[in-house]
Amino acid sequence: MDILFGIIAIAVVLGLAYLMSNDKKNINYRGIIVMLLAQLVITWFMFNTQIGSAVIKGISAGFNKLIEFGKEGINFVVGGIQIAEGGSVFFFNVLLLIIFFATLLSVLTYLRILPPIIKYLGGLLSKVTGLPRVESFNAVNSIFFGQSEALLAIKTQFHHLDNNRLYIVSASAMGSVSASIVGAYLQILPPEYVLAALPLNMFSALILASIIAPVNIPKEEDQVDVQEVSHDKSIFEAMSNGALDGGKIALIVAAMLIAFIASLELVNWLIQLVFAGLTLQDILGYIIAPIGILMGISPGEVIEAGGVMGTKIVTNEFVAMLEFEQKMGGLSEKTIGIVSVFLTSFANFSSIGIIAGTVQGIDSKKAVQVSGFGMKLLIGATFASILSATIAGLFL
Repeated sequence: MDILFGIIAIAVVLGLAYLMSNDKKNINYRGIIVMLLAQLVITWFMFNTQIGSAVIKGISAGFNKLIEFGKEGINFVVGGIQIAEGGSVFFFNVLLLIIFFATLLSVLTYLRILPPIIKYLGGLLSKVTGLPRVESFNAVNSIFFGQSEALLAIKTQFHHLDNNRLYIVSASAMGSVSASIVGAYLQILPPEYVLAALPLNMFSALILASIIAPVNIPKEEDQVDVQEVSHDKSIFEAMSNGALDGGKIALIVAAMLIAFIASLELVNWLIQLVFAGLTLQDILGYIIAPIGILMGISPGEVIEAGGVMGTKIVTNEFVAMLEFEQKMGGLSEKTIGIVSVFLTSFANFSSIGIIAGTVQGIDSKKAVQVSGFGMKLLIGATFASILSATIAGLFL
């Protein structure tokens, strides 16, 4: 029954995307089928084979070791601060890790280790799926560099992008997460689900975007000429710039958490003035419950889980993750896996502004177009999160 419900959920999501499509005749069905099969194979390999489990554990162990290194730096700076027994400070224990991961990412880019990997993976993805090379490169790049940085890497190609192509690269950016903050996610959610979400979300974003905004580019016009991703003159400059970028991200996330969590409390207080005991999370839980059940979430847990997923959409993933962390002890492993995969992406309202702002800095005319399809972008990216989480649920 769970498998049947999962298939129905996938069909519903793809069907709704088809109804939203602005060019149904040019949908790349072959590429979509290939990417769906790739998702099924990857998820089966990760969750249902000993080798896949060993790979996940190995990657997780690598991240944990990096987290240990990062915490050494954090402890040197803030180790003298006294914290009450049993307490913790999220900014110190989680957000400051972003600085170390951003530094590492910057160094790997400077050393020309990441760029060739991204380039060839993007080329392989384009060849297998039939998607244009710019869109394929951007999808892979988004796994490592997140929203703004991934779009900046293809800014020299923006004059080639019509509305549909602009939608696809924006959807990939919104459906991704930055490698610099994966370490922070791993401190909150089970590592195996966060790591599984990375490739699943890349494919899901491309699948949904390719249905909603199909592209058909002649081979002679399908060129990719991305700008140099690093302008650092030495490894020390790369470390400095990476650390500064990571610090900015940590502060931005902290500021957004303060604003969103405080605003959420305010909204809940106002709701409870009229409806005692009711919260925004409860309302969102009831709204999302039907699709949540199809995704594989137990009916007894779907309101709680749906509330967390809704919170992520209206605030951001960190707010939802912190809320979900408090609830995981009373939920089944399957529900934890499904919701964790759903949460591991930037698909939320605030991302519309981030992407539009990034594009504004590249091409002001294109920014107007992005703002015009902002809600459609959020809906498509949310569908992508649902698709990834549903496929994960099939194997849990």
